[in-house]
Amino acid sequence: MSESTGGDLVLEIPTDIHSISGAVDYVLSRCSSSEVSARKLNLNFRVGLTEALANAMMYGNDHDPSKSVVIEVVMGRDHVQATVRDQGSGFDPGSVPDPTLPENLTRSYGRGLFLMRELLDELWFNDCGNEVTLILRAESCSTFEGGASA
Repeated sequence: MSESTGGDLVLEIPTDIHSISGAVDYVLSRCSSSEVSARKLNLNFRVGLTEALANAMMYGNDHDPSKSVVIEVVMGRDHVQATVRDQGSGFDPGSVPDPTLPENLTRSYGRGLFLMRELLDELWFNDCGNEVTLILRAESCSTFEGGASA
């Protein structure tokens, strides 16, 4: 892992799903200066960041251990923002089917993206689709009621 100086945090982690938990724990431990409630950080942000990292490693980097994932975190007083970037060719988030539709309930994909959209206040992808930015605000709906645009 590497870290920048100043108020922001930059981590580069290997494509190894076993590294996700430690990276998420480390990021959350550094978010204490934010006014975002500990409950929202430990539930909404933890799940969203975990899903973003898992997707980057499994789908973006295709489990390739020679590739890495970069996490950039900005800790504002009233929000926490994380950008997760993989080394893959990207994807179109609009092409992922809604896992709550009856015809998709038994499919094994799309749930992570659905969770991120539901748990975070904002969710955006870069044009290429290999970078996602997650934002959780202090003044938003209560835990598990956030909305997001993507």
